[in-house]
This record gives sequence, structure tokens and C-alpha cells, in this order.
Amino acid sequence: MNDQMSGKSSVSSSLRIGPSGGQGSASSRLYADLRQRIVGLELPPDTTLDRSELAEHYQVSQSPVREAILRLEQDGLVQSFPQSRTVVTRIDVSRIREEHFLRVAVECEIVRRLAEESPQATVTKIKGLVRLQEALVNDVDQADLFKQLDEAFHEALYEGVGQVNLHRHIVARSGHMARVRTLDLPKKGKMRAVLEGHQAIVDAISAGDGAAAAAAMRKHLSGTIERLPALRDEKPGYFS
Repeated sequence: MNDQMSGKSSVSSSLRIGPSGGQGSASSRLYADLRQRIVGLELPPDTTLDRSELAEHYQVSQSPVREAILRLEQDGLVQSFPQSRTVVTRIDVSRIREEHFLRVAVECEIVRRLAEESPQATVTKIKGLVRLQEALVNDVDQADLFKQLDEAFHEALYEGVGQVNLHRHIVARSGHMARVRTLDLPKKGKMRAVLEGHQAIVDAISAGDGAAAAAAMRKHLSGTIERLPALRDEKPGYFS
């Protein structure tokens, strides 16, 4: 069992965050770095995060650490206890289903609208992202980059209908699903399935077929949910 899963804190692999840019900047950067490491399972469930150790490692005061921890707690990714001990939460299946429901409702409507409006800049951008993913699809070692392109694809859809703030809100509230996707993406055939889902969405938007675009998005977002029981069996200690 590694140190993280045995409850010991681990922050040694992250870049330090200096004091430049002000407290708000330090807090935001600390939050973003810790969130990425939690979602990417570098800091898996049950990892203990010591606030004093975080402050020392990132070379910041206690104040931005508290602010970053509070934001992570609001996201449901950590839970704080007395005496400054904070623990990465286990993946909550009920939260996953809520997050999935929200994304399906919002993103099916987004692609329907995009199909009706067909903004050329958005269509060009998502086609380009799909081409980049296609170049990586057979290389599991590139899963992290593939995942970044996946996230960029969905963000571009929100941008296409002028809902960037909504995208930020949904990302912040989808940390449990994001961790499951991290578990799922390296599985055989998953990257190919994601690529094919994106291509179907692009084709439907390009054809101006809103119903087909919504159906393609619904199918695309269902894949990880369908594999959830197998992922729980594989990593039972990650789930509550």
C-alpha cells in the first residue's frame, strides 16, 4: 500500500507556488494544482493533506491554503476535520449520478443549439480537436494529453453558445465523475470510443441535425456510467 492510500500526506511532486501575484492568485493556483492532482488520482481517496505541510511546500502563508481547501471542500473533493487535517474524499456514486444527469441535460441542449446555429468558428475548432485526438487514439501513454483534448472539446461547445461561466460551474461540480473518467480512460478501447463519440457529435452539428447531435451526446456521456460497476470492483477502496 502506498503512502497516499495509507493516510499519509503527499505533496512532494508538485511545483511550488511563489508569492508573486498576490494572495488571491496564490490561492487560485494552489486550488487548481491540488484539484488537478486529486482528479488525476495522483492524490487518491483517503490521502491526508496537512495544511502546514502544504503551506511550506508551496511557499505560501496559511491563508491561501485555507481558501484553496475551502474551494476543494465545496467541490466535494476533500473533507476537513479539526486540528487542520484534511482528507481527500472517496468517490461518491450518488454524486456521480447527479453530475452525469446535469451534464447530459446541459450538453444535449448545447449541441442541439449548435446544430441549429452552426457557428463556423466552433465547428472548425471542434473538428480540429477531433483530428488531434485521432492522432493519439492508439497510444495509451498519451492518455493524459488525450484527456486534455477531451476537456477542450467540451469546453469549446459551451463557448460556442456563450456559456463559458456555466462550463466552469459544471466542471467545479463534477469532480467525482472526473475521477472515474481518470480510472476509465486507459482501459482498452475507451479512447477510441471517446473519439467516435466526438466525431458523431461533430457530424450531427455539421449536418444541422439537432436531434442527432443530442442523441450522440447522450450516448457519448453514458459510456463511463455503464462501466461504473466494473470500475468499483477494480478499485473498491476508491469508492464510498
